Amino acid sequence: MARDKRRFYSVPYMIFMILFFILPLLILFYYAFTSADGVFSASNFIGFFKNKRALSTLVYSLLIALCTTALCLVIAYPCAYLISKKIVKGKRILLLLFIMPMWINFTLRITALKEILTLIEGNLAFHPFLNTVLGMTYDFLPFMILPIFNSVEKIDKSLIEASKDLFANERETILKVVIPLSLPGILSGVSMVFLPAMTNYVVPDLVYNSTYIMGSLIGSYFMAYDWHNGSVVSLVLLSLILILTLLTGKSVEETR
Repeated sequence: MARDKRRFYSVPYMIFMILFFILPLLILFYYAFTSADGVFSASNFIGFFKNKRALSTLVYSLLIALCTTALCLVIAYPCAYLISKKIVKGKRILLLLFIMPMWINFTLRITALKEILTLIEGNLAFHPFLNTVLGMTYDFLPFMILPIFNSVEKIDKSLIEASKDLFANERETILKVVIPLSLPGILSGVSMVFLPAMTNYVVPDLVYNSTYIMGSLIGSYFMAYDWHNGSVVSLVLLSLILILTLLTGKSVEETR
């Protein structure tokens, strides 16, 4: 009886998954593997890997995502570690300060950052790549800090004390104890930053009016009613994201 009730309550979720996840994905697969006349073919994928513009956009997006993720990690880990230490008073308030910007409208935050960069640099057109990375770092930094903070916070403090009892200094304790034990939080933060950074085209659009990134390329195809090439690019990007998710998920399981 209880099992029947669970099945009944799961029906709305199954309908939602079918309508808004499975069906759109099937439509993408259909257009990606068919030509304009509806014939099944892999020519769209072959055309993508022969298209220098599409490949350069993919490489450019990967570089932006990698640099954004690396910069977020370099900034987030020391911040999360210091906030989690007992000697820091009001650490919840400090953590809240990093989260508060997320309560403000995304467009307003990036526009404000653009004005700051304009005052510093004068002309943003000379630093498109750097400014895009800075804008995405500013936007995605909380997504890196939160999982690292939670991971460091859960570390058994007796292990850190044992490391110090064995005459390890602060640097050795961090490198050999804290960082290995907080690796699940690092991997979670990396996936949470890298994945949206690959497709986020709002930041480069707002910062220096550019559309040279994967999300914009997909949008340009669909806006031109070229659903076949748009679907191909979407599936290529989806495959990369799926591979990264599987790798990070496997790494997290191995570190636990």
